[in-house]
Amino acid sequence: MTSTVLTIFGLVYLGMILGGLPFLQLDRTGIALLGAIAVIGSEALSVDEAAQAVHLPTLILLFAFMVVSAQMRLGGFYDWVTRKLASFPLAPPLLLGAMIFAVAGLSAVFSNDIVCLAVTPVLIDACRQRRLNPVPYLLALACSANIGSAATLIGNPQNMLIGQTLRLSFAGYAAEAAIPVLVGLIVTWGLIVAHTRGRWSWSGDDVQVAERRQESEALDRWQTGKGLAVALLILLSFLFTSWPREVVALTGAGVLLMSRKLHSSKMLSLIDWELLILFIGLFVVNGALQKSGLPAQAVAGLAAAGLPLDQPAPLFGATFLLSNIVSNVPAVMLLLPVATHALAGPLLALVSTLAGNLFIVGSISNIIVVDAAARRGVHIDWRRHAKIGVPVTLFTLTIAAGYLWLRVHAVH
Repeated sequence: MTSTVLTIFGLVYLGMILGGLPFLQLDRTGIALLGAIAVIGSEALSVDEAAQAVHLPTLILLFAFMVVSAQMRLGGFYDWVTRKLASFPLAPPLLLGAMIFAVAGLSAVFSNDIVCLAVTPVLIDACRQRRLNPVPYLLALACSANIGSAATLIGNPQNMLIGQTLRLSFAGYAAEAAIPVLVGLIVTWGLIVAHTRGRWSWSGDDVQVAERRQESEALDRWQTGKGLAVALLILLSFLFTSWPREVVALTGAGVLLMSRKLHSSKMLSLIDWELLILFIGLFVVNGALQKSGLPAQAVAGLAAAGLPLDQPAPLFGATFLLSNIVSNVPAVMLLLPVATHALAGPLLALVSTLAGNLFIVGSISNIIVVDAAARRGVHIDWRRHAKIGVPVTLFTLTIAAGYLWLRVHAVH
């Protein structure tokens, strides 16, 4: 059975890397779903075990914030923010900086995946209008969404897992993450500006932009304000109460679904169901791997070899490696049992998130940006992404390592 699980696991993650499998019409969501079906069909997990492998609070939070985001998409919020930024009379490098910090702020509250899904097509159209090459801005979108999402415990799925499992303080974590995130965003801006070397103008020779433009939503101040008010109340409850976060977020989503103007079917049509299915499939596949005992054996073997993962330095290295081998959510699921150090939670959240910028497959946000851009004729392959993703990851992780080193010694 172990060999079967390893085969399924390997094929699923090969599909995650390639974006498909040879001779099959499958995207990443289809591969993850097929992997989960194979795990259950081969009886590597029973149906009940597969259900238990899915971290429901994470999915509830993702769904709830997708509803909040749908409210503001229908209210024209994301279109308005993106187009407002693009309309500022700023030089391209300054425009890039403004976009980086705006996207990071949105990602910290509304989840990086959702922000990337909503902003990518509008950003491409805005760049086209200004005759700007969209590639630097799209790479900045992916990187800043990942970095910004590290600022809070609701910015991405792995942070939700960490915050709920380790019962971290929402405000306490935000205070720990603030410096690495802010410095990381500044460094990201500098690296992309340096790499672009003044080549900001769009040319049909280096990027092909689809002719069909995004249907933009006019700003509806009432609907946008209602969505922002609910988001603010959710955030305040996270900061100042001990109420279950997934319950609070789901309640907020329910309030938004009770609308006299926006039909629930229209709201729910904007939910990224494929993304939720992707996560469910990966949870099940990784649950089967965990059941096989191989991850536990690996942790024990590392401890015997002098690399105890309950200590900050080995945990830092393991989080970085596993996040790029098996993706950040399953990596965090694997490492949470050894996260016993006082700063293990912030370490896991920062490193697993920042590591996601290394390659396209490192985070769902990267995949969303690349796939959405491809549908509009802007092609970013793994080499083009890596030219920015690799240095951004190395620099931001160095910043995080330095900060965490200071905090570990301060704790002692």
